[in-house]
Amino acid sequence: MASDADMEDYGFEYSDEEPEEQDVDIENQYYNSKGLVETDPEGALAGFAEVVSMEPEKAEWGFKALKQTVKLYYRLGRYKEMMDAYREMLTYIKSAVTRNYSEKCINNIMDFVSGSASQNFGLLQEFYQTTLKALEEAKNERLWFKTNLKLCKIWFDMGEYGRMSKILKELHKSCQREDGTDDQKKGSQLLEVYAIEIQMYTETKNNKKLKQLYQKALAIKSAIPHPRIMGIIRECGGKMHMAERQWAEAATDFFEAFKNYDEAGNQRRIQCLKYLVLANMLMESEVNPFDGQEAKPYKNDPEILAMTNLIAAYQRNEIIEFEKILKSNRRTIMDDPFIRNYIEDLLKNVRTQVLLKLIKPYTRIRIPFISKELNVPEKDVEQLLVSLILDNRIDGHIDQVNRLLERGDRSKGMKKYTAIDKWNTQLRSLYQTVSNRVY
Repeated sequence: MASDADMEDYGFEYSDEEPEEQDVDIENQYYNSKGLVETDPEGALAGFAEVVSMEPEKAEWGFKALKQTVKLYYRLGRYKEMMDAYREMLTYIKSAVTRNYSEKCINNIMDFVSGSASQNFGLLQEFYQTTLKALEEAKNERLWFKTNLKLCKIWFDMGEYGRMSKILKELHKSCQREDGTDDQKKGSQLLEVYAIEIQMYTETKNNKKLKQLYQKALAIKSAIPHPRIMGIIRECGGKMHMAERQWAEAATDFFEAFKNYDEAGNQRRIQCLKYLVLANMLMESEVNPFDGQEAKPYKNDPEILAMTNLIAAYQRNEIIEFEKILKSNRRTIMDDPFIRNYIEDLLKNVRTQVLLKLIKPYTRIRIPFISKELNVPEKDVEQLLVSLILDNRIDGHIDQVNRLLERGDRSKGMKKYTAIDKWNTQLRSLYQTVSNRVY
């Protein structure tokens, strides 16, 4: 007959095996159900529900089953049932599964839903509100912050700037001290908020707010942000400087953006390299950006090749070749609205260089001849000559009767040119005032 001690040992071993066997049954039920997802979705849903009911208390297999249920209901377009399953899944995050695992799963579902429900405003709103409420209750500040950032990005991509602004206020508040000042200890989070907000101001052309935020972002020294975040801030800074026609500052920012995106392995590096080339040409720099070790590996990239050829033609002042490259590379150059905005400025720069070289040996030169050499209408030649005379780059005046540029005596036409320049300045000022009021 077995002793009491033996019986106790036997009883202990038996009670320990039972949950293990139960776990195996639950695990098998989960994988059997998962195997039905593609062929028998209704059977899979019933199987996942069985997994949840088999667990004596909330645990990992039930959480996994609910995650699969949420995805399957979503694929089937049964959004109400999907949200019910999702709410039940979120009750597991406080104690049934580890924080890291729950974060990974919630992120996974968010990406899954956000990627394909972009036009279903109601569902997105309900989904994110439900997630944020659960994360607040679970006191998961980190994922609450990341979730709000994701929602911000969704509204940004949709152009829903009003909805976006409301979330940005909440995010700013979470990065502030009690006195309302920015908490520098949360520097990395602040930069993430600034990055998405700066993108919004870039899109809405609110240069005043953009500049303030850009300067605040660069002033943060306490953070070690992800290079992608600094890439965004620098790219938007470059665009801001371009709008202000500060070409050198823009080139610096685009180069920094390129380096950060490159470090992050982000494809925006190619776009920023194009913008760097653009800024370099506009500032009439003789430095070729592709001579530097950072940009050199991309010199023969198919997306970059057109810009490489463009800057080569630009530096050689080959206007016909320059225009030919623009026309034959519409997709990589002209289809970018940002680059397209500055093409006229670029052409003016090239024409200026060609014109200055062309008139150098002459004291008198016919405007029709210049027009033919530059391949532009005579009225455009005259406008270019007037601007160069006013900028003191040409010493001379235009004889409109004989269609000549006479070099040496600029006093004759100065009164008229100055009046035209004053009128242009007033028009620019009026345009700026109207733009500021609109934005």
